[in-house]
Amino acid sequence: MIVNPLRARLRAGEAVRGCFVRSPDPDLAEFVAAAGWDFLVFDGEHGRIASTDVADLARAAEVRGVSPIARVPRNEPSTILRFLDAGVHGIHVPWVNTPDEARQVIEAAKYRPEGFRGLAGNRSIDWRVTPETVAQANAETMVIIHIETADAVEEIDGFLEVTGIDVLFVGPTDLSHSLGHPGRRDHPEVVAAIERVAQAVVDSPVTFGIYAGDSATARRWIERGARYVTTGIESLLGPAMGEYLERT
Repeated sequence: MIVNPLRARLRAGEAVRGCFVRSPDPDLAEFVAAAGWDFLVFDGEHGRIASTDVADLARAAEVRGVSPIARVPRNEPSTILRFLDAGVHGIHVPWVNTPDEARQVIEAAKYRPEGFRGLAGNRSIDWRVTPETVAQANAETMVIIHIETADAVEEIDGFLEVTGIDVLFVGPTDLSHSLGHPGRRDHPEVVAAIERVAQAVVDSPVTFGIYAGDSATARRWIERGARYVTTGIESLLGPAMGEYLERT
């Protein structure tokens, strides 16, 4: 059954660091996990990862003591079900613009009485359908809601009223696009919108999360109260390869 140390650490007030992985290759996932991340996010939205890839990717992370999380491509119950049944410890759900849409995520991700997730033997409950395995899956499965549009920022206080959200996660690139400044994550209007989310979330029971492409940005938002911070393989490898080529 799922035993999710990541959720326990967040509940204890710790900051955790993760990395997005877009490739369905388990060897790459294990290589990245071995670097020492707290969690990996297997990207089914912008990557080539399908629900059928996720179980092997989760095993590759777990063997290194890293929590496997998945980003689903859309807020759709059948899609959420397939990714969770593969045994990840939580899901990122993109393009959630209203509290009602967030409630739909909770209903799809949790078994009764918290939601309406379809119940069958699967990896997340050790293929054993019992009241105990169902209750543990509900307790351990994390729900990470993306705040990545101007509409979602406007609704931030309403999101905090939704029971079952573990992390409200800002996607700065999509947010910059929504605000009319595509790719300009440091634009004052974009930074102000992120700050508005941080101000609302940091002192709440929900964790403030964010994508940070480099360590300086990550440190800045951790100092502002972010405790669920991610980056991506591309954000790390691109500058490193450029530096190597410039210096050789």
